[in-house]
Amino acid sequence: MAKTEVILTHNIVGLGGESDNVRVAAGYARNYLYPQGLAVPVTSANKRQLEALKQRRAEREAHEFNTMNELAKGFTKLICVIKVKTGEDGKLLGAVTAGMIADELKHQFDIALDKRKIRLEHPIKTLGEQEIELHLHAEVKSTLKVRVESTTPLAIPAAAPVEEKPHSEKRGKHFEAEKAAPAEAKPKAAKVEKAEKKPKTEKKAKAE
Repeated sequence: MAKTEVILTHNIVGLGGESDNVRVAAGYARNYLYPQGLAVPVTSANKRQLEALKQRRAEREAHEFNTMNELAKGFTKLICVIKVKTGEDGKLLGAVTAGMIADELKHQFDIALDKRKIRLEHPIKTLGEQEIELHLHAEVKSTLKVRVESTTPLAIPAAAPVEEKPHSEKRGKHFEAEKAAPAEAKPKAAKVEKAEKKPKTEKKAKAE
């Protein structure tokens, strides 16, 4: 495939920045870079534009640095909540990716962040809160707290039926026996009174 040299007039991720002299496929330059105004051919006339391009690049990079530096301070105060479905055992049905986090940052805080700036060693597969690293700029890093929550309702176990205690009947019989006891004690008390009156009748007979 034929190659050609071009001078970039705009920053192109993965290719270079303004004023960079790079080699690309001739068809890519002819069909995309030139029509979009992203690059110009390497000629004596275009080389004279390099100083202006370098100045524009320096201004752009300084602006990006200041913007990302301020953004980095704000990220440390945020908590990005990701809601996912889980199984009955509480495990995620899938995983949380950098793309999902970038989408939620836009949705929750209206922050547009390239997912490539979100550094995950591996997709998140557990519930809870954790801190992830952000590479916002070549010289600016930050952290973001991500909280993964489940949208699956928790299963509530059915309450076990309460069994009646068998000794409750015995307590009832014992209580009835206690109520009946005073009634049985009354005849005995009457007999004792009669026994105490007998000696008096004998004294009257002796007096006569």
